[in-house]
Amino acid sequence: QVQLMESGGGSVQAGGSLRLSCAASIPFYRQYCMAWFRQAPGKEHEGVAFFDRFGTFAYYADSVKGRFTISKANAKNTFYLRMNSLKLEDTAMYYCAGESGTSGANCASPRSHTAYNYWGQGAKVTVSS
Repeated sequence: QVQLMESGGGSVQAGGSLRLSCAASIPFYRQYCMAWFRQAPGKEHEGVAFFDRFGTFAYYADSVKGRFTISKANAKNTFYLRMNSLKLEDTAMYYCAGESGTSGANCASPRSHTAYNYWGQGAKVTVSS
């Protein structure tokens, strides 16, 4: 059974940094795409990064481009979201998500959260002034 588990959320002052982790128990042989979404209170899901299983191809939302970076741990199915220069508006619950059936460069394009069939429990990020 596929499982995703985030960790690394917390509180930080504006301008600070955090790194979120997503441990994915997805069989290595399966094709899949990954993404990081966030949802602020009272708002819709917002996709912030879309990438392939190797972290080779990635797309970032304009709201985080240049500040957020995804990466993957070597020899592990663990993905990271490094968040620098955090702003108040980055405050949200962050989720890693997986979608099976697509791979490679096709993963690096923005899609609705409804396209993803695997979800972690979320990690809360709070940015204060």
